[in-house]
This record gives sequence, structure tokens and C-alpha cells, in this order.
Amino acid sequence: MQDISKPTKPEDGQLGQAPVTSACILDGGAVRVWHEASDDRLKRALAQQGITRFLKQDELTEVSGGIVLIRPDTVIDGPALKALMDCPGVVLLSSRPDSGIPVAAHVSPELALMAATVLTSLDCSMLPDGMRAVTSEELASTYWQALRKREIPYVMTVSEPDIRAVEWRMFLGTYKGATDFVTKWLWPRPAFYVTQLCAKFGITPNQVTSLSLVLVFGALYWFNSGDWIPGLIAAWIMTFLDTVDGKLARITLNSSKFGNVFDHSIDLITPPFWYAAWGMGVMAGTYALGQSAFVLVLGIIIAGYVVQRIVEGISIAWFKIEIHVWRPVDTLFRQITARRNPNLVLLTFGAIAGRPDWGLIAVAAWTAISLGVHLLQIVQAAMVMRRDGRLVSWMALGE
Repeated sequence: MQDISKPTKPEDGQLGQAPVTSACILDGGAVRVWHEASDDRLKRALAQQGITRFLKQDELTEVSGGIVLIRPDTVIDGPALKALMDCPGVVLLSSRPDSGIPVAAHVSPELALMAATVLTSLDCSMLPDGMRAVTSEELASTYWQALRKREIPYVMTVSEPDIRAVEWRMFLGTYKGATDFVTKWLWPRPAFYVTQLCAKFGITPNQVTSLSLVLVFGALYWFNSGDWIPGLIAAWIMTFLDTVDGKLARITLNSSKFGNVFDHSIDLITPPFWYAAWGMGVMAGTYALGQSAFVLVLGIIIAGYVVQRIVEGISIAWFKIEIHVWRPVDTLFRQITARRNPNLVLLTFGAIAGRPDWGLIAVAAWTAISLGVHLLQIVQAAMVMRRDGRLVSWMALGE
């Protein structure tokens, strides 16, 4: 096998620089992953990268332009697939369960048959001079800005005995690196099984989001009526489904612009209305929170929520980075900052204690504290920006 090293970039003038115009999923060996044939899944992933022409293995003599070849028993993370398409003259090696197996290649037309032989024989010793065998860590960036995390993209071969382990690794790959502690630590395992069921029965991400919207209104009604437990059950199921719909979209390659706007609009608008409805339910009961105190508490919560969102927008607009991924402490604070799920924990404790007014006051206090932390982050970021000219996420250091 040739030495594993950094892939040859298109501008290096090396072998195999034709742009990708077609792809070939090699014959045989496909398995079902997330209730879909792995070769069909690969074709859809490639189509999302702009590939419109798919050749059969016996049509490789008809190749014109660069081509990507992939074994059918392979799953490749999106960043690794994109990087492969951007780097001609490489053979991509698997990371697990059998590390070092050649599973995909990006080659010029004259090397298509040779690359197919390498992939089917699992023998990298036949690689011609100028081609390189690389791992996903060497090929692709380990910092993913879209998901705010640092992670090595997976490239895995799949067999029947290890399908569940592969699916679990793929599922974890859909998680953001900076999120709240409920989403990060409590939801993954149950969300994995629910996502599997949705994939099995053809339930779409937008259908899951639509059910979430129904639960939003249910929680609003029960909060406003002072029926705390039914309202909290509806709210918590909604937050759970908010995890499922995004994971389902990414894992089944069914993301859409509408779905993204639909989901994030609900996430953005829902919390203030829930807090207002909770406050109305408190006011209708026999609790110590008077009208003037209610107005103050609700004003702090809503104003703090809005200003925190503005601060996050300022960070993206001015510093070109989400403030939550700047330093490790910022990512850690994102787990508990005054956003929907941590605030729901406070409301739940208040309801269980029989003092829903205390829950609302706790949310107001934590919102004020979180806002102070966010403002401090912005001041610190501005100082570093002025000194260094840019901010760099701690997750991207060493790229």
C-alpha cells in the first residue's frame, strides 16, 4: 500500500484533475441502512452534491470527465463526500469497522477501471503513481461550522451484523456540538429509536414538525388554563420531536429549505408565547405573583430572550462566528443558557413544587444572568477582534 498522506489538491497539477461529472456505485454488496438500500442512499447523497449522471460498472469505458467510484456497502459522511469530490487523484479509506479498506475514489477517465479494481479487490498496492490513499481525517476538515462541532467524518463499510452500530454512529453525526444539556445528554438514545421508526414507516421530517406545532398550541392552552402537568407533557414532547425532525432530515437526506424555515420559525417564536401563557395561568390562580410583579417578570424574560438573540446575531454579523463556539467555556455555557429547554426545566421544578410562580421567577432571574454573560462575551469578543482582526472557534484550531 502506498504511504498515506495529504491528498493531492486540484491546483497541484497532479494526476486525475478532471472535474467530477459522473459517479459509479460498484456492483454487489449493498445492504439496508436506515431502512434504505445503501447504494440508493449513496446515489441520493451524490445527487445532493450535483452529480446527475450515474454509470454502471460495465459502463466505465464510457467515462468522460472526472468520476467518483464508491463501494455499495459504504456510508460516507457529507463533509467527507464533498471533500472527496474536491480532491482528484485520491482513494478514500474506511475508518471502521475494518479500518484501511479502500471504499471510494475520485479519478480521471483513464483510471476508472483501475480504481474499480482497487476498490473491489481491496488492494491499494495497485495504485498508480500520483494517486494517494487517504483517511477521512486527512481528507476533510474536522471542524463543521454548520453543526458547530469538531468531529472526524465517518467513512464506514457496512455488514449485516454491525448495521445498528453503524446507524448509531451516523445518528450521532447529525448532532450539533453546541446545544443545551437536555438535547445533548437526555434525548439521543430515545430519539435514535424514534428516528428509526419514522424512517421505517416513511414519516417525513415536516410531518414530525407539524405534530410539534400542534403540541405548541396544546401547551399554550394548558399553560394559560393553569393545567401545568398536561402543558409540560405537551411541551416536553414537542422539544423531543424538535430533536427528532432535524435528525430525521439529516439521516434520511431529506432536508429542505422549507423544512428548515418551518422548524426554526417554531423554535424562535414559541418560547415567549409559552412564558406569557404560563404567566397568565399564574395570574388566574391563587399565587403570590401580583399584576405588577407579573409584568416585570414577563418583561425581563421576553426582553432578555430577544436581546440574547440579537447578541447572537451580532456575533455572526460582526465576528463571523457563533458566540457559542468561540471558546470552550462558551460552548459549555450554551448547555445551560436561558433557552427553551433549560427554562422548561425551571418551570417543571416550579410546577412539581406546587409554585408555578417560582418557576416563572426563576426563568426571569436566569434570563437576566444569561443576558449578562452574553453581553460580557460580546465585549470580550470585540476586544479580541480589535487586537487580532478575527475570532477563531476553539473547535477549528489546528485545522
